Amino acid sequence: MKRLLTALLLLMLACGVAIPAHAQESEWEKLGAEAMSLYGQGLYDSAIVVAKKAQRATEQDLGPEHPDIAASLNNLASLYHTQGQYAQAEFLYTRSLAICEKALGPDDPRVATSLENLAELYKKTGRAKEAEALLTRAAEIRAIRR
Repeated sequence: MKRLLTALLLLMLACGVAIPAHAQESEWEKLGAEAMSLYGQGLYDSAIVVAKKAQRATEQDLGPEHPDIAASLNNLASLYHTQGQYAQAEFLYTRSLAICEKALGPDDPRVATSLENLAELYKKTGRAKEAEALLTRAAEIRAIRR
């Protein structure tokens, strides 16, 4: 569970959710932080409700194709994944990946992170072959960036 929380936080930072200290925190950032806090407390159902609000607020502020939308969708997907709601998680991970690829390009490290998250879900649901293909692509992206 701590590993998943760490991965969520790293993805949020990787997708640019962090803001400069002098900037005023937006509503979606506050909601995202609240969702992460609830998750950390083990209050998963409440975290999902707040993460949905954060995702909607992010989309309203930034539009549907912004990389921060990908981070918000990934966070929500991770919560569903934790709860065993794999169909919802897969849909959101896939959408997050598509946004990252379009907004950042197919070789961006954040795309690799999205691929790894989806692969983890595939492994958990017995889709090892699909997971391996995603992990191979993620490794290739990471190798390009070294």
